[in-house]
Amino acid sequence: MKFEAVLFDCDGVLVDSEAITCGALRDMLQESGWTLTLQECMAHFVGHTVRNRRDLIEANTGQPLTDAFMDEFYRRRNLRLDADITPIAHIHQAVQHVFDACQGQIACASGADRFKINLMLGKVGLFEFFDGRIFSGHEVPQTKPAPDVYLAAAAYLGKDPKRCLAIEDTPVGVTAGVAAGTTVWGYAAHGQADALRAAGAAHVFTCMSELPALFTAA
Repeated sequence: MKFEAVLFDCDGVLVDSEAITCGALRDMLQESGWTLTLQECMAHFVGHTVRNRRDLIEANTGQPLTDAFMDEFYRRRNLRLDADITPIAHIHQAVQHVFDACQGQIACASGADRFKINLMLGKVGLFEFFDGRIFSGHEVPQTKPAPDVYLAAAAYLGKDPKRCLAIEDTPVGVTAGVAAGTTVWGYAAHGQADALRAAGAAHVFTCMSELPALFTAA
């Protein structure tokens, strides 16, 4: 087998969370004076942390991005995720196949905070696959597009990043995986295939039902 471990992004790869999170953020930005559609909000923020887009937010709201704003955003986000989070279609079968093929050498390498990752994976029944092998971009020196979270996951598993496969759905995430030295496959369910390839994805697929066969053939 070409790959010794598989490192999954979380938002948009394991769970269908990005519209939920951006919905909460869009509402708060509107209250602060910046009106966006959900699609516009997602274009600005998917793949990024809110704090990493501080300059953009402050330029468009005319207000500082405060800890109080972030606390309220997390509160609203978590309530919506708890109520509405769903798994990506076919992800349970895909993860089970990869888990078995790799003898459990998989990890979740996300730019999100750990509370959010644990909440979402628990709600959709995926936590058991990743328990003890969850890595948050909030807990490394730099989050994506820096490679730190992927390097941390590979190091914990004792694998050379060059022998690891990363699964990502955003150009920011692909950039991080490539910088870490992993092979990155892009999951392009929303028409972003060209952007993922441009960021360095070695292969792009559009449905998680494809992953088991792709992985077996690799």
